[in-house]
Amino acid sequence: MTPALRVNTVRGRLTLFWVTVLAGALVVVSGLIYVLLARALYSRIDDNLRAIAQIAITSLSNDLAEGQDYADAARSTAAELSSPQQMLAIYDTAGRLLAEGGRDGDLVVALPDVSTIPADDVLLLTVIEAKDDDDRHRLAMRRVSIPPKGTPYLLVVGSALEPTDEELESLRDVLAYVIPVALMLAGAGGWFLARQSLAPVTAMVERARQIGADDLSARLPIANPRDELGRLAATFNDLLNRLEASLTMQRQFMADASHELRTPVATSRTAATVALQQAHRSEADYREALAIIEQQTTRLTRLVEDLFTLARADAGSYPVHRTLMYLDEVVDDIVRAARVLAEEKQLTIALETIQSAAFSGDEELLRRLAGNLVDNACRHAPPRSAVRVHLTEEDANYVLTVSDSGEGIPAASQPHIFERFYRGDAARTSSTGGAGLGLALARWVARSHGGDVRLVHSSPEGTTFEAVLPRRS
Repeated sequence: MTPALRVNTVRGRLTLFWVTVLAGALVVVSGLIYVLLARALYSRIDDNLRAIAQIAITSLSNDLAEGQDYADAARSTAAELSSPQQMLAIYDTAGRLLAEGGRDGDLVVALPDVSTIPADDVLLLTVIEAKDDDDRHRLAMRRVSIPPKGTPYLLVVGSALEPTDEELESLRDVLAYVIPVALMLAGAGGWFLARQSLAPVTAMVERARQIGADDLSARLPIANPRDELGRLAATFNDLLNRLEASLTMQRQFMADASHELRTPVATSRTAATVALQQAHRSEADYREALAIIEQQTTRLTRLVEDLFTLARADAGSYPVHRTLMYLDEVVDDIVRAARVLAEEKQLTIALETIQSAAFSGDEELLRRLAGNLVDNACRHAPPRSAVRVHLTEEDANYVLTVSDSGEGIPAASQPHIFERFYRGDAARTSSTGGAGLGLALARWVARSHGGDVRLVHSSPEGTTFEAVLPRRS
């Protein structure tokens, strides 16, 4: 893998970021250490030069007090305080050298104007040897007047800076070597840690590549459910669960829709084929065949309309045309039409409604909602029983309640009754002629108006459904 490709990966970017931050920190810290150390070393040299100058003043004072002459005191002090590491030169105020010691042979001391040299402090200078530009010396110059006669001297104290410069150079070499090594080790460690940290992501990527529409049962591995990657994998697995459930429902929907559509078509075709098998049949036979075809065609039409409505609702393209209408009139019309069909089973439909239930909604969809609930109750009610329909007003809602005295819905089926094509008892549903779309469509209509449809109660004594519609939807 090329460096450019590595930078384009998360591991590469994390490692590069870590190495860059560490490099900046090391450079800043190393620079501060070097500057502070150099300042401390050079300050110590200056302090030492000041101390030697003060000691030289004391020595000259003692020698003059003991009776030594002007030049002997200078020679005695220079010999006593000078060393190979420490230079001391004593001049008179005219700039003539009286005595010196410890001076490097290549060092040339050029005295400045005597008036520029302070008497109460030292003048610090850095000079370079004439033959070697790398050898530097630090000089401290001071004018003194030795009591009691006020004997004047000019003191020059010097120290070679070469040892200090070499120490600082060694420190620079160490830093120049240590920083790249530290950065390489940090880069390798950062790359390893990033790789280890992102290993779950790599595993999730490999597993995700194996998941296809044909098999959604596989799930992403979760190394640590408590960290961010674990929560990401868990969220993605939840998404896969919902996607698998959706695809399963879609496949089931297609299978059930195909079955429901095939049944009326096959029945109609069979009736027509039987009627046409003989050249001549009685009018009663033809009318019976046409009645079967008409019944199945009506069922097919209703099924196609429900499928089309739900499909457009899922796509969000079904228009809901809201107009001012009255729910009590809609319920009256639905019950009146249902009573005609209920006569075959000798059912009684009892209706109780409020007056002038003004509502803003799609009248056609609301008719289908009420019609599906009433039709569902009539189909499952036993012969010679009663179906009760109530339209009431509760708080800010209209509540449509439809009850029957059928055998009820099994407890295991109740959580699924609003799923499309769901039929807990296929034989029972087939006998009643239901396709399993009525309740799903009724709930969608109610929710599209800001309400809902729910199962209130179901037992062997009967079932009650309730549709709630907000008045100010």
